[in-house]
Amino acid sequence: MTLEGGCACGAVRYRLKRAPMRVHCCHCTRCQRHTGSAFVLNAIIEGDELELLQGSPSPTEVASESGRPHDIYRCPRCLTAVWSDYGRRPNYRFVRVGTLDTPAALPPDVHIFVRSKLPWVQLPPGVPAFDTFYPKLEDVWPPEVLARRERALRQ
Repeated sequence: MTLEGGCACGAVRYRLKRAPMRVHCCHCTRCQRHTGSAFVLNAIIEGDELELLQGSPSPTEVASESGRPHDIYRCPRCLTAVWSDYGRRPNYRFVRVGTLDTPAALPPDVHIFVRSKLPWVQLPPGVPAFDTFYPKLEDVWPPEVLARRERALRQ
């Protein structure tokens, strides 16, 4: 799978060189505030599988639900958020699915923090959903994806 995306003005372009590990739909109030929307869709991928094709996004530090550092990488020209780094992990990125050229290609694998989802949002049947973060990654992530995550976090 190769997907490309970028910011609203076109100054930043990127490519996912591999399918993401997971796609989260997060309904926490922080994500609602940061996006100005009901939720955020993040495609979790290794940093070395995210190829910057053009431009140079700049990090902006924001508050997170967990209290860990959260840097949102934005186009310096139009300020579109293209990806995040939760916890300052060098090889672990949360790409904003809405910045993909074909965002419909990555539906959510899981809904998290549904305790604060807006009441008019209807969750699709059959997709796991958790009041906060899920209790254990093993509950939702297949073994091969867990292995990818462990390799990424070791770098």
